Amino acid sequence: MSTASKAPSGSSTDRIEKTIVLRAPRSKVWRALTDPTQFSDWFGATLKDPFTPGARVRGPVTYPGYEHLTMDITIERVEPERLFSWRWHPGGDPDIDPSEPMTLVVFQLEDAPEGTRLTVTETGFDRVPVARRGKAYRENDEGWTGQLENIRKYLGAA
Repeated sequence: MSTASKAPSGSSTDRIEKTIVLRAPRSKVWRALTDPTQFSDWFGATLKDPFTPGARVRGPVTYPGYEHLTMDITIERVEPERLFSWRWHPGGDPDIDPSEPMTLVVFQLEDAPEGTRLTVTETGFDRVPVARRGKAYRENDEGWTGQLENIRKYLGAA
């Protein structure tokens, strides 16, 4: 397993990017990402609505320590077995002004000799209000490291 965090030149706070090679076929990784039940199992939320472009999907967070939050995402793109993306307010704080800019989370899948390379990228932190930006970036940077480990374990057990 390899995870890496990269920032584009000129900005160390706008972009989080992490990659992992999963020992599973692309179709299995895709289902884990885009089937609401499977996604909920490894991500730590209870989501039931289909992940279709334009849909707003909401549900309680079940991840220990974050149960007081609601996951609230708006599905952006769904390109089967290649790309899945959504927008959300980083940090999941229920008191965030709903007009505050959202970040974009993109999952990209590629074939790899060992299985499937999954890259998750979250961008748009530089538009988050300064008062929340650093905390949101740090928490999500750590969070994506944990979530890639969660999907690795989930696919290994599935």
